[in-house]
This record gives sequence, C-alpha cells and structure tokens, in this order.
Amino acid sequence: DYVKQGKIVKHILDRQLAMGAGTFTQGPERDQCFGEMLSGVEVGRIFPGGSGDEKAHSVILRLGGIPKMNTYGKLYLAMLGQFPWKYLPIIPSEAMLLPNWLYFNIYEFSAWTRAMYVPLCIINHYKPTKLLPPEKQLHELYPYGTENQDFSLPRDSKWFTWRNFFLAWDSILKFVDGLPYRPFRKIALKKAEAWMIERCSEGSDGLGAIFPSMLNSIFALKCLGYSNDHPIVKKCKRTFFEMEVDDAANKDFRIQPCLSPVWDTAITSVALASSGVPANDPALVKAADWLIQNEIKIKGDWVVKNPYPHASGWAFEFANVYYPDVDDTFKVLLALRLVEATDEKKKSEVMHRALNWAKSFQCRNGGYAAFDRDVTKSWLERVPFADHNAILDPPCSDITARALECFGKLGIPKTDPVLEKAITYLKKTQEEDGSWYGRWGVNYVYGTWQSLRGLHAIGEDMYQDWIVRARDWLESCQNPDGGWGETCASYDDPRLKGQGPSTASQTAWGLMGMLTCGDPTRPSIQRAGNYLATMQEEEGSWREDYITGTGFPCVFYLKYDMYRNNWPLLALAELQQLINKRNLMSSVSRA
Repeated sequence: DYVKQGKIVKHILDRQLAMGAGTFTQGPERDQCFGEMLSGVEVGRIFPGGSGDEKAHSVILRLGGIPKMNTYGKLYLAMLGQFPWKYLPIIPSEAMLLPNWLYFNIYEFSAWTRAMYVPLCIINHYKPTKLLPPEKQLHELYPYGTENQDFSLPRDSKWFTWRNFFLAWDSILKFVDGLPYRPFRKIALKKAEAWMIERCSEGSDGLGAIFPSMLNSIFALKCLGYSNDHPIVKKCKRTFFEMEVDDAANKDFRIQPCLSPVWDTAITSVALASSGVPANDPALVKAADWLIQNEIKIKGDWVVKNPYPHASGWAFEFANVYYPDVDDTFKVLLALRLVEATDEKKKSEVMHRALNWAKSFQCRNGGYAAFDRDVTKSWLERVPFADHNAILDPPCSDITARALECFGKLGIPKTDPVLEKAITYLKKTQEEDGSWYGRWGVNYVYGTWQSLRGLHAIGEDMYQDWIVRARDWLESCQNPDGGWGETCASYDDPRLKGQGPSTASQTAWGLMGMLTCGDPTRPSIQRAGNYLATMQEEEGSWREDYITGTGFPCVFYLKYDMYRNNWPLLALAELQQLINKRNLMSSVSRA
C-alpha cells in the first residue's frame, strides 16, 4: 500500500482550521527560516561560552572573517562601526534619476535587488554609525587585525574586465561623493524617498515584503529624519517585527525572511484536491475564495519591462501589491483549476485574466523568470555591490516548466507559439547529463522534476531521447533507501548534483518526475512510494530536517515547513491515480 493519505489530509485541514483565514501556511512551531552564507562566512547564532562559540570563531576565521563577507553584510557592520565605510562600494542615489528607457536604470535590477537598492542608496549617503562599547566590538573576527589593513575589493589580474571597469567607476564616484557640491544628490534622495514610501504604504507588508529591504527601509526612514511616531515608520517596524519567531520550547529565536501564504495555499490546495478531498469541500472553497480575493489588480514595477495593459497575478506574501510574481500566479491557477469557489463565474474571470497576464511575461529567449521580463544584462553582475548573487532575474527552467504545466492543464494547445518557444528554451537549458538546474528549489532534482512535469502536461512524447535522458539522470540519483535528496552545496559545486540524504519533499519531486514515464510498476517508483509510506509519522506528517527551498543560490536558502507534507501528499496521490488508471486499462483490455 503506497498511499497513506487520511492522516496527512486531516493534519493539513486541522492546520487551516487553526489559521482561520482560508490560507494554508507555516505553523508556529517550525516556520520558514533561512540560513545565510556571506561569501563563505557562515553566519549563525553564536551563544556565549562553550565549544560552540569557539568552533564558530575558528570557522569564521578560517573562511576569511569579516573581510570576506559580502557587501550587504559589511554595510550593516559599518552602521555599527565594525567596518570602515570607505571600503564599501558606493551605492549612488543618482541612479534614481535615470529614465526607464535608458540602457541602464534601476529597473534593469531584479525586483528584490531594486527594493534593497533604493533604501541603501539613502543609507549610503548619510552613512549612519552607532559606536559600540568595547565589549561588543568584533575585532577578533578580522584574521589579520584592523590596523594598517586595506579592505578594498580586489581587482582582477587582467587589465580590462567588467569588474575592474566598475571598480574604477567606484573610485570616481567616491571622489564625487566627497565633494561639497553634488547638484543632483538632493533631487535623487527625494525621488528615492518617494519611491520607497509609495511601496511601503497601502497594500504592502513592508518594502518588497522581504527581510533585507524591509530592514533597510527602516534605517533609511530614520536617516531621513522620520520619527518613531510617524505612521510609516510604525507600519514598517510592525510588519518587520511580525516576522519574528520566538520558539521558546526549542530555545530558538529567529526572523523569517518573508512569509509565503499564497504559495503554500496553492500547493496545498492542489495536494488536497488531488488526494480525493472534494472540490467543494468547505476548506478548499474557503482557500479558493481567499486566493481570488488576493488577486493583485494594480500595475506594479513589472509594467516598466512588460507594458501589458491589464493587471493581475499573485504575490508570494499576504500583501505585496507592487510585486506579484509569475511562479505564484501559475501555481494559483493550477490550484483554482481543481477547486470550487463560492462565485464560480468570478473565478473563471480571474483565471482568464491572470493566465493572460502571466503568459505575457515570456522573455525573448522563450523562458519565464520570477518577477519581470528580460532582466538579463549579465554585465551588471560585476557591479561591486552585486555580490549577493541575485542582481538579475533571468529566465529559469523550473518556472518555464511550471508555465508549460499550467498551459497544458488549462488547455492551451501545444501549437501555440508561446509553448513552442518555451519548449525550445528547455531544450537549450538542459544539462549534458539530462538534468536541469533548479533556481527556486534545491536543486537539479527540483529543476529536472519540474521540467519533466511540464513537458508531460503539454502532451510531449516522453520517450524522446532528450526526455529519456532526463528521466534516467533522475533515476540514477535515487538513494538506496528509495528516497531522493540533494544538498544546497550543489549550487557551489555541481559535482554534488543529485546527492544528499533523502528528504520528504525531494523524494516527492523525484517520484513525481518518474511518474511522468507512465509506469507505476517501475522499481524506482515502487521504492520511492515505499519510502514515503514508511517514513510517514504517526500523526500523518513527515519529518524534514534539511533545507530544500532556494532564495539566492550560494547565499541563502529557505525552509518551507509545508513542503514536508504537501509535496509527499501530492506525489502519493498521483501515484495512486496512475495505479488506478493502469488497473482500469488492464480491466478493459481483459474484457
């Protein structure tokens, strides 16, 4: 028996009942969290005293200490007097004055970088610094001390590279920054202030609704002279502190990078509906109504790169109207397709509008990105402050494949030019061994599963050589215990692709990828089903200790608490459906 659905369905429905708002989202006991590596320096909680403190200190020094942190990490330390401002790259506010039609402007940055950049350019102008008492200093995290040290960013050995070009410009900008007369600075700061406040106001749970930009906006407002009692400061602080998780039972306090209720609700609705929960079940109707209610109907930042006339789509978070994203929109459409809403006519109208909106985001190369269209100027990756490894928002195979899945299941014909271009994109981005890189999930297991799923949904012949090669790669990564797992380190070292301890979510992805082959008796499929059935815990959930979500590759990763439950449930449901279909066909054949 591969499927143990009853307990997990009840577990998830009970979670929604506790939330009370129609959403399926993280539980308070183990919310979404993130681990961050700043250019190799692991940053974690260092508790005073004991071997843990000593080990953390040794690792930080071995990896280069504070001088090896990325720019944003150093900037926060500079505000505490722990790193010299003069060694930080300039973040010029004058970029706010560049017109949108210019080859370079702030809308050539990814949405999340843009939301970080604008408050940072204000902070960079004022350079606020709070001096810490001696006992709070971090001098011990500089391997060679701080006296007579040059912490400038190193140049490339070649005479001309984009990095050297931008470092030369940084020197010029620093010279200009020190001049008493900067004619455009005041205008630029005013524009940055207005831009930031507009996106922190109504319809937004903070700037970009993500940790770095929300934190930066609070600092920027204080630099600009806003008091703690000002409504915009109070709102920014409130939404920021709402992301705190104080798990006293486990002695764990952390701040989530963002919330993901739309994403979680969409995935979980698909999993429940696929598992036999009726489409008109009150919980699913409630979820559908909530999703419909949260459709975004204003034109946000996306309209600069994609002047589509109608606004629609969904964001990742509760309220983030300037930043709906394509991936969430496709997932919500896949959910609404399977569940009923109180107003079915309205649901149909919303789905039609959102599908056309999302479809319009196809990039020139046929792929789909997360927030914008054609934010792909690779030379920007060499900008000195862009060492967070995500200044761009290029198309990726996993979102493109989810687009194909959505198009196929909503009846868009395979002959549509949009689908043809997307298929061509997937062919071009496939790795030599048959796998696909996963941008938003860890990693090649995620990218390969979703690519196979998308191709299967549009009716592609799954026995073509290039697709069979993907299936064989995925199968080759299955662990001896029947599960799949892949370490986040595969982003740093592709030789680790497909390798890691088995996890519930990654096993579900691997299983669903193999199910596109159409044979439930295949040994790898049976072993994966047995793994999930065996590893299910008594109350119906699965345990997952490893991180399987991706924020910025090589920089930070996301742990979605619902992943350990909704993906295995969906995988087992689809396995059951395939077994039932095969048994039915066998019965008809014998008759």
